[in-house]
Amino acid sequence: MSRNGRVAQRLWSHTIQSMSILSKLERSLGRLAVPRLSLYLVSGQVAIYAAILMGKLDPTVLPLVPRLVMAGQWWRVLAFLLIPPPSSFLFIAFAWWIFCLMGNALEDFWGAFRYNLFIFLGTALTVGLSFLQPDSYVTNAFIAGSVFLAFAHLNPDFELALFFILPVKVKWLALATWLLYGYQFVVGGWSGRLQIVAAVGNYLIFFGRDIANTMRYRRRQMVKSAGRSEARGGNAQPRHRCRVCGKTDLSNPELDFRYCSKCAGEECYCPEHIRNHEHSVPGAAGPEAK
Repeated sequence: MSRNGRVAQRLWSHTIQSMSILSKLERSLGRLAVPRLSLYLVSGQVAIYAAILMGKLDPTVLPLVPRLVMAGQWWRVLAFLLIPPPSSFLFIAFAWWIFCLMGNALEDFWGAFRYNLFIFLGTALTVGLSFLQPDSYVTNAFIAGSVFLAFAHLNPDFELALFFILPVKVKWLALATWLLYGYQFVVGGWSGRLQIVAAVGNYLIFFGRDIANTMRYRRRQMVKSAGRSEARGGNAQPRHRCRVCGKTDLSNPELDFRYCSKCAGEECYCPEHIRNHEHSVPGAAGPEAK
């Protein structure tokens, strides 16, 4: 099994432990899940995009605006999921492909029910929090972003061709996304902040326990590593020991130990005694030998 596969299996085992409630829901409601949900969402966006291009649909009726929902435009609660990405057709097509790729990968990994639940919770949090700002203008951008972050969490070493040329691992793109979210949260308005909270909240519902376990594991590994280093330091034998005073390169690492060429064998001395000692001779013992 590949390294990515082993990492994914470990992450999945943590996720299962933290989502026992979801397991019960899946057993009772799993038959209601929509398979290949990402494909349906992208197909809906393609149809909407074509209708807008042909002048058959006014794109302003799609975004979620809570005040308009309360005025009777109830379809906006779901229609905002079908807003096509705002860009040129080439990048829109690329965005659709990436969303299908990552969404299908999550569905294959989690199963259809849990992926459906991930999208549903992200949508529910986004809709619910948007009503705290009735005039907010909400799109599906942060929901799509949460799908990307979930994929990057499970497949950090997966490579994408940035600008169709430069290969880059998704973990670095995910880091850039987190930094962008942080920046937008600080400088943006409350509408954007609430959408970020919804997306991050959905992400943490699925991965919060796993992230906490990983941090605790790494902390334990650091403590163990420090303990092993300390133990090695305590049992380490000095390479140099002064024959007269007993100082070593461990007790006094700042000293420059040397060996006397006039002594029998390899006799080591510290700077203080290298020129002030009695030379040892063959068959004699102790520094007093002459």
